[in-house]
Amino acid sequence: MSNISAALVKDLRDRTGAGMMECKKALQETEGDIEKAIDLLRERGTIKAAKKADRIAAEGLTGVATSGNFGAIVEVNCETDFVAKNPEFQALVSDIANFVVANRPESVDAALAATFQGENTLEKHISEKIATIGENITFRRFSLFEKADNGAFGAYLHQGGRIGVLTVLEGTTDESLAKDLAMHAAAAAPRFANREEVSADEIEREREVLKAQALAEGKPENIVEKMVEGRLSKYFEEYVLVEQPFVKDPDKKVSALLKEAGATLKGFVRYQVGEGIEKKQEDFAAEVMAQVNKQ
Repeated sequence: MSNISAALVKDLRDRTGAGMMECKKALQETEGDIEKAIDLLRERGTIKAAKKADRIAAEGLTGVATSGNFGAIVEVNCETDFVAKNPEFQALVSDIANFVVANRPESVDAALAATFQGENTLEKHISEKIATIGENITFRRFSLFEKADNGAFGAYLHQGGRIGVLTVLEGTTDESLAKDLAMHAAAAAPRFANREEVSADEIEREREVLKAQALAEGKPENIVEKMVEGRLSKYFEEYVLVEQPFVKDPDKKVSALLKEAGATLKGFVRYQVGEGIEKKQEDFAAEVMAQVNKQ
């Protein structure tokens, strides 16, 4: 049965927490019988995996893969640092990075729905890993780059992959330089590759903040504008990669390093595992008291 409505798929997903593609497939195999579909998902262990889906996965690893003129960086999350050190989980991260660079999906959802390693979907593969590893696992995000023939990728994984960086240069095939810049980005945590990436709104907002600071310091209004422009240069030096002092040689800016090599930084991505994910705060004392009060 191929004519399965989106509403029926949603109903099964809401009842089980299983992935959309797995729900649709189960309904097709059971000819739209939702109760039989639930049983089928239970038999396959999919629901067991889905029950872990509401647990916060803020640990994990980043991974980088390159193939020809394409490069990818991914973040895959789990619940604990212990699992992040698990060779099976580490292999999963590497497999996903290689899958992304080979298939170049448009989104995480598209990647999850795609056939993975010639058998199941990536979503199903991750569900099976959840069932065997015993923790919630999520494929959170990825970025793809394409380099020119006269370009180079630089990859760096810090702390085993808790921070991952992928850089792409043009005008040089020097991979060691590209890797040096990836290491620099891991340490310096820039937000932008160059000034052109900083939006006009953000620059204006920063300018207003700096102006208010200068006025609050009692500086004369006739010199405030000059002060603001000087301090704005410091802002760029802090957050724009090419304007930062190079970590291996602080007397030289990254822009000077690139100029010496005749290279241009076309872009970079820096992922830090769990950034932006709200972690659950455990209160052990409160948990004990709650158990005592129940008795």
